[in-house]
Amino acid sequence: MEDNEGARARPSVSFVTLGCKVNQVESEALAQLFRTAGYEVVESAGRADVVVVNTCTVTNTGGSKSRQVIRRMIKAHPDSFVVVMGCYAQTAPGEVLKIEGVDLVIGTQDRNRILDLIEEVRQEREDPASNRPRRPYSAVRDIWQVKEFEELPMLEGESRTRAMLKIQEGCNQFCTYCIIPYARGPVRSRLPQNALAEAEKLVQAGYKEIVLTGIHTGAYGQDLDGNWNLARLVRELVQIKGLKRLRLSSIEPMEFTPALLESIFSSPVVCPHLHIPLQSGSDAVLARMQRPYTLGEYKELLDKLFQHIPDVAVTTDVIVGFPGESERDHREALAFVESCGFANIHVFPYSRREGTPAAGYPDQIPNRVKEERVKAMLTVAKASHETYVKRFLGREAEVLIERVDEQGIASGHTGNYLDVYLPPRANGQSWRSGELVQIILDRDHLKEEINS
Repeated sequence: MEDNEGARARPSVSFVTLGCKVNQVESEALAQLFRTAGYEVVESAGRADVVVVNTCTVTNTGGSKSRQVIRRMIKAHPDSFVVVMGCYAQTAPGEVLKIEGVDLVIGTQDRNRILDLIEEVRQEREDPASNRPRRPYSAVRDIWQVKEFEELPMLEGESRTRAMLKIQEGCNQFCTYCIIPYARGPVRSRLPQNALAEAEKLVQAGYKEIVLTGIHTGAYGQDLDGNWNLARLVRELVQIKGLKRLRLSSIEPMEFTPALLESIFSSPVVCPHLHIPLQSGSDAVLARMQRPYTLGEYKELLDKLFQHIPDVAVTTDVIVGFPGESERDHREALAFVESCGFANIHVFPYSRREGTPAAGYPDQIPNRVKEERVKAMLTVAKASHETYVKRFLGREAEVLIERVDEQGIASGHTGNYLDVYLPPRANGQSWRSGELVQIILDRDHLKEEINS
């Protein structure tokens, strides 16, 4: 394309990302890859030379939504080169290849080759000796044959305050409801020297907080030599000079080893905020899910955490309406979740996912029953969250300012991940992104309504 002066304008790329935070991280890393190659990253509504759709397939509706978005983007960008990548592309490449207008399909590996693959497809199409009709090219390969962590460009985060550091890929757990191992492959850990080097660069660039992320973060090191594990990596990271906060993303309950607990308890740099998936508050349901712990073991872990860090925010995921979940199982789950003192609970109705064992289980729960049970669990979740937040009203809290809007209102998070905002300063000075400030927390600071 040509600009007004006839000079060659920069090529442009647009990303549409569905699904989880890891997908967001990977799209942002690829956007950096395109920028380095001279591309301008534009909004999906604008004209783009390349459109990348990063898909999700956690549920059947995730796959359906991915297909809808792919078709919508093709229609909106008829002249663009369309790349489809991510979990849906990995698990159902044949379905993606049948969508007219798709040019390139990449799964959950080889994303760092995206520019080369685009160029290869373009050159083949432009080759006058090639008689091949225009059809999409698939670069998807068997993800379980992939053994190494894929390095992507360093990811810059929110206003140089929080950066995501991906340290791990894949999952070996095979819970009966989950498609992720089929989409992401086996556990691959990032080499510790690479993870530590990127963390150093991020802190030097001004980031105050680093969030460790991955598909199965607690499995870090299982495939590495040299006695590396998450506990050791955390111990190394908290020693980086200038790092104010290290936040851990989702970690499975059975992966809180004594060494990891000690790493968490011994450093004030580790945020008092831990996401520990529960998935069900019924032992019978946990067994059908093939979750490798009991409610007693989960509660024992919580007791240890609350004993050492009384103000820790423990958040969790709960699936409601799993096949075979009886009314008794549901009541047991409500009571257990209510007893845990969670700071936040993400509640999901069970979604039948073809390709997983649970999809073929008898006694699938009717949608009407699932909806009723979700409402009941959400009531427990709301009460649990409000109870946790109220504990901090009137107390001192440290806030890392992440954004400041045009009106001078600042927003950010406390170490235990309370979402707060600060009105413009009375002295006329402006808040600054990346600033750590001490406040006495009151209701006006909270971005939510807390009942009395």
